[in-house]
Amino acid sequence: MGDMVCDNCGSGDAVVHLTQIVNNEMSTYHLCEKCAAAKGLETSPDPVNIPLTDFLAQMGQSATPHGEETDGACDFCGLTFADFRETGRLGCPHCYSVFEVQLRGLLRRIHGGTQHVGKVYLPPDPSITEMEKRLEGLRRKLQRAVDAEDFERAAELRDKIREMEPAG
Repeated sequence: MGDMVCDNCGSGDAVVHLTQIVNNEMSTYHLCEKCAAAKGLETSPDPVNIPLTDFLAQMGQSATPHGEETDGACDFCGLTFADFRETGRLGCPHCYSVFEVQLRGLLRRIHGGTQHVGKVYLPPDPSITEMEKRLEGLRRKLQRAVDAEDFERAAELRDKIREMEPAG
């Protein structure tokens, strides 16, 4: 099998593989460099396949406009940005706030942006329609469990449904 052809124009070699999720529907596109650029996606002429620690080491001070920001350390775990550059790992959740400026620059250079536009997740406080869909699915599972005479599973599902149903 040869190279993949661009799904958009059909003539160029696909060099960008884009997966989008819109309204919980996943679509995958294979695009040539020209079509990817037309959609606003950045392409790199030569793929970068260097480990994160090497990238961080090469990065030096360029991600931070002020050298003093790099010298700071996380108040919670004590990690410095130099330690992060060396290991490629943050020490604790607080490091994300402490090194936000440096991490934004790093993410922009690695991923081409600082805002995630990938997978869809259910929010912690789902809307009423999402809740209804969940309840409907649980009710179908409950009916299948009853039909299969799996009464332990049916009892678990019944309890989940009761927890999710609005009181009234």
